[in-house]
Parts: sequence; structure tokens; C-alpha cells
Amino acid sequence: MFLIDRELEILTAFRRDLHRRPEVSGEERETAETIVTALAETKPDAVITGLGGHGVAAVYEGREPGPTLMVRAELDGLPIEEISEIAHRSQVTGKGHLCGHDGHMTILMALAKGLAQKRPARGRAILMFQPAEENGAGAAAVLADPKFVEIRPDLVFSLHNFPGLSFGHAALRSGPVNCASRGMRISLSGKTAHASTPEDGVAPTFAMATLLPGLTALGNNGPLDDDYTLVTVTHARLGEAAFGISPGYAEIWATLRTLTDERMADLVARAEALVAGEAAGLKVQIGYEDVFHQCSNAERAVTALERAMDEEGVSHDRGEGVLPMKGSEDFGLFGRVAPSAMFFLGAGENHARLHNPDYDFPDGLIGIGAKVFMRAIRNELG
Repeated sequence: MFLIDRELEILTAFRRDLHRRPEVSGEERETAETIVTALAETKPDAVITGLGGHGVAAVYEGREPGPTLMVRAELDGLPIEEISEIAHRSQVTGKGHLCGHDGHMTILMALAKGLAQKRPARGRAILMFQPAEENGAGAAAVLADPKFVEIRPDLVFSLHNFPGLSFGHAALRSGPVNCASRGMRISLSGKTAHASTPEDGVAPTFAMATLLPGLTALGNNGPLDDDYTLVTVTHARLGEAAFGISPGYAEIWATLRTLTDERMADLVARAEALVAGEAAGLKVQIGYEDVFHQCSNAERAVTALERAMDEEGVSHDRGEGVLPMKGSEDFGLFGRVAPSAMFFLGAGENHARLHNPDYDFPDGLIGIGAKVFMRAIRNELG
């Protein structure tokens, strides 16, 4: 292990400090500054800031030319109030690191310490601290940033802690691991009228009443295969809270979910056609937010991580019954530029679940995640 106990203690304190000061998607300025300051001690050959917003990339050059290997973590927390009584609980009202991104960042900081001790023999190792994962905007913004061209990788790794799996056990497979999803916001505009004469207006009431079950029926919620679809209505509003007004406006929010991007395109087309058919006579606006593409692991990257786990004695399997999962993850976009893979590292079978208000990243995973990635870096780059 390249990290001694004292270094793990320092990294644990670093992680807990990040936990106290969460910032949500797109607002990670202070978190990024903290990362840049901490990276300076490891003397990277270059640090690129402002990637896709507040993203940070640290570059560690090998002695000879070779491939570029990137390891990615996330900067953002969640707009959820933390309710735990831990000493390092969030000090920011209504926000918390309740998905473990503080731990993921710390694992990359552990890698920075290892790369400071010994540079790669060839190529480049890049530590990518990505913004705005939780709303699906970050990876796309990083890839679209002109500065990303300077660090375009040949291989990309990531991990996510996973409550419900045995502590320190990893789930890893090739192929789909996370679903595509997107939030669909539907606005239906007509004309208000007095409640005694609704015929004088154009109410979206009947369209809304039809669309709520109609949208839900577009999903089969079946096995997680190529035909899987799920539509979850998450919010609906009709008119104003008044007895004297026949409504002239309605809004429906729904989350669309599929295993593949191709199936998502089909589901979007069917949802939009349903809205158009049921909303005749109304002005319709449709918008999409929190857009996540499918996340699939490339065999080349999976093989490299499996080898690293075997050599470091980290137990792993293909995650039967766990992978693929219905939840979404924007890491999949990196697979469009290079072979990529994410593995899921067990946080404990009875650990608080992700996005729960009492969740906290298990510090014992810092060393486990770091040694897997470091071994993969040494295997690929020497």
C-alpha cells in the first residue's frame, strides 16, 4: 500500500472538512479552490481550472511518451438537509454531501500523493474533479470545454460507493451499468374564466387528467434490458388555489428512464406525441432538465480494473442483482471519447443509502479505492 497510516489520517480529516462545506451543482467554487490548494503540495505538472464550470484537472507527466489515463471524481453535494449528529456534519443549511462525492474527491487526493512520490514511467495520469454530476450537466460541460482537448484521455476510470454491498467488495461488469434518464417539464396554457362560467375559458383540466395516467402507462417498469422504460410523474400543478377561477394553466413534471439512449429517444418521441394529442386547443411547451445518458462500461477498461483488484486483493464480482441499476450517472459521457469503466465499491450492507439525510461516506473506503486506481495506473503507465 502506498499510503501509510498517518497519510490516511490526514486524508480522512480532509474528507471530513469537505463534508462540512458542501456546494451543490454549478456552485462548487470554494470546493474547487480547496482541491487546487491541496493539489499544490503534490506538485502536478499542470493544473487546469474552470473546466466545464468549476472543474479541476491535475496532470502528472510520465518520463516518456505514452497514453493518457484519467480518473474522475465529482465535486458537488446535494440540496438535502443533513440530519446526522456526526461531528463533521454539514455546516450549510439545506445542503449535504449525502452521495459520497467528498469521499470520491479524497480518493483522488490520495492518488495525487502517490503520483507525487512516483511519476508514471510513460504517458500521463490525470485526476479529474468534475462539477455538476448530480444534475447531469457536468460531464457534458467538461467535454465541451475547449480546454478538455489538452487532456483528452485514452482510458477513463471512476468509482461510486454503494451502500447495500458488503464493505470493501466491488461490483464491476462490462456493458450497461446505469440508466439514461431525463426530467420532462410539460406546460399547458389555456385561458382562465370565472368558475361559474368555465365555458368562457380554455381549461387544461381534462388534458392533465388524461396525461397523468397516460404518461405513466408509457413505462413498462420491466426487467432492466434494452426494452426497459419507466415514467414517474414527480410533480403536477393545476391553476391557482382559488374556488372562483376556472384554471388556465397546468404543469406536469415527469422523469423518463430507460437503459439505453436509443430507447430514451423512442420514449421521448412517444411522450411528446401523447402530449400533443391530448392537449389540442392548448399552448404546449416541453422542456428537459437533469439529462443523463446511459452509462456503459467498456471491456478494455473493465479488464484493467479487474486486474488491479485481483492484484490488490479486493474482492469483486459482476454485481448480479445490482448491475445494471435504475439510477443515473453522467460518467457515461466519458465513454464517448475513450474506453471507460466505473466500479461500485461496497459501503456496507446496512449503511445508510445514498441521498438519505443521515448518509456519510465510510472513511475506510479511501484506502481501498485509492489502491485499486493506483495499481491500475502503474499497470497501464508503469
